[in-house]
Amino acid sequence: MHGVISEVEKLCSMLVEKKLIFSKYDELGVVVFGTEESKNDLTTEVGGYQNITVLQDIKVVDGDLVDTLQKLPRGRVDGDWQNAIQAACFSAYCCIVGSLTSVVLDAIVVGMDMLIKKYKDLHKGKKRLCLITNAIHPIKDSFEGSKEDQVMTIAEQMAAQGMKIESIVVRGRLSRDANKGVMDENDHLLSIFSKKTRTRIVYVDTPTSLLGALKTRRVTPVTVFRGHLELSPQMKIKVWVYKKTQEEKFPTLKKYSEKAPESNKLATHQVKVSYEYKSVDGSSTSVLPPEQRIKGYRYGPQVVPISTAEWDAVKFKPEKGIKVLGFTDASKIKRHCYMKDVYLFIAEPGNTRATLAVSAIARAMKEMNAVAILRCVWRQGQQNVVVGVLTPNISQNYKIVGFYLFSLHLLLEFPDSFYFNVLPFAEDVREYQFPSFNSFPASWQPNDQQQKAADELVQMLDLAPSGKEALLPEFTPNPVLERFYRHLELKAKQPDAAVPPLDETLKNIVEPDPELVAENKSVFDALHRHFELRQNPKLKKSSRQWYQEKQSGSNAHVSSGQAVNSIENQPPVKIEKIGDLTPVQDFEAMMSQRDNPEWVEKAIKELREKILALLIHSDEGDKYQKAVECVAALRKGCILEQEPGPYNDLMHHIRQYCEEKGIKSLPQLLASRDLTLISKSEAEDSDVTAEEARSFFVKMEPKPDV
Repeated sequence: MHGVISEVEKLCSMLVEKKLIFSKYDELGVVVFGTEESKNDLTTEVGGYQNITVLQDIKVVDGDLVDTLQKLPRGRVDGDWQNAIQAACFSAYCCIVGSLTSVVLDAIVVGMDMLIKKYKDLHKGKKRLCLITNAIHPIKDSFEGSKEDQVMTIAEQMAAQGMKIESIVVRGRLSRDANKGVMDENDHLLSIFSKKTRTRIVYVDTPTSLLGALKTRRVTPVTVFRGHLELSPQMKIKVWVYKKTQEEKFPTLKKYSEKAPESNKLATHQVKVSYEYKSVDGSSTSVLPPEQRIKGYRYGPQVVPISTAEWDAVKFKPEKGIKVLGFTDASKIKRHCYMKDVYLFIAEPGNTRATLAVSAIARAMKEMNAVAILRCVWRQGQQNVVVGVLTPNISQNYKIVGFYLFSLHLLLEFPDSFYFNVLPFAEDVREYQFPSFNSFPASWQPNDQQQKAADELVQMLDLAPSGKEALLPEFTPNPVLERFYRHLELKAKQPDAAVPPLDETLKNIVEPDPELVAENKSVFDALHRHFELRQNPKLKKSSRQWYQEKQSGSNAHVSSGQAVNSIENQPPVKIEKIGDLTPVQDFEAMMSQRDNPEWVEKAIKELREKILALLIHSDEGDKYQKAVECVAALRKGCILEQEPGPYNDLMHHIRQYCEEKGIKSLPQLLASRDLTLISKSEAEDSDVTAEEARSFFVKMEPKPDV
């Protein structure tokens, strides 16, 4: 296991680091097997249990334990995980690390011994062992009975003592030359522990998945709702609701003060914040008590005061409960409409009738490809109502016994359930209008070579090329949190330590696999060859900004080379209004701003007004050329955004203006630039045909004077 021992060190040390934050009173011990020396109580007391070392006896987690786990010894002897378990089984939490060989069962027994001696019959169900091994070496034969009998005996002792063992089996490149028969035998023996202690076996093959294999923070499941799922006033099913997924937040950071004297060893350094309210007009310097304060809400230019009693009366106070509003086809609920966390609905534990009812509804929904829409109020006094979609989750025995001919015993042991996702209300939906690629001109569409290059890139970056998916959510740790925890541990020891670079294992989560990229360099070269990339100067500065900075630079007697460099180094400035100097550039800059959908509407409206102003204030057509440039930019932008209405309305207004004023030069300029109406072939929402668009210039001919 030397090839992955550094990753095991990171995993185990991270376990302790999180316990120091979230479970600082937990106790933990460390056993390694496969070492040249032997250091454990059973070796001294009864003999045997060789090549097993207790690195750390069970104790409350601390910084020294982190240091121990970051420097695991590299042994040269094949270890028996069976003995390791027996050696470790007597700690509230015991990590057992080594290559699965003849000593591993001894190591497990050593772990059991540590736990039993420490806690005896206390803390049943809270004593855990974690076995990290590759399970590629054979286990030694038992003196009495078979290997399976020996493992069964140890597993039964663990179950009787209220212990659980979690096995993490590291394979991948370590098992390429291993004996498959030996690995299968070891997997079978480990499965006995899993079944007897009702725990899991995790198989990993990459350093990244190893980091996520061990749940370093245990979150006790808590129900968010216990009550009836109401299908009708006459039919209600008792259910419990849990959270299936929830975003892990940063731990709460406390305010820390250095004002306390160093001699005060009992100082908490805690900062307390208090607020005082005084009158704005300054007529009184006294603090306003709570009874003289009231909340106000802005309504236009004024502030409307609302008392606490009024606010309580206005609040919506729905009754606690879950009601089915109806059923619909699963295809009608789009995946992008799912919000927030995922909830799990199960029948009330021990309630056979509720289990049968949940299973019957779930299987009927599965057969009909239907989902249910629910209205949920999780607790009494909750101010908001949640509407969401309920999706059936059929248990594994569905594949064995089918829909209707199922075994009641299997159903009660592996009950069906539901997943619940919150759906948005109208106010929660954000509509961003983007034009369809199909509406673009043919010259903007990818050719066959470009499409092939893009297809090859997608196929090359497939995360599941052979059916085994990489970066599975349940095995992929959050790199931001992992980096924070490691830096916190470093700062605890070295307050002046700099932020270290991102760990290579975590880089595999946020960056493409470098080996995969190197192996497929030809795919990237083909993509670069077929797609010409050019720098867009508009993303840097508009011409107006460049001109203004150039003027200010010349006034300060700055050389031209320095002026250009200063302009290029400046970050792009956000354009909020179309100016008179460079309206086209300002319009394009506003259209490119995607932080708010209102920018597009604002840019179109302002450029339309700017065009009309140029026509009205033109002296003998001196501003027509500039107006035509703005019309061309507006037409292009309206086609890209699929908003033909504002442009076509403007063109009709210009035609009417030219007819009334008898203007001939402007229609000629527009015709020379082919700035006709936007037809339906260019924008789906347009009601102008191609023939009407082509004949528009004929209609724009001014009427002759009578």
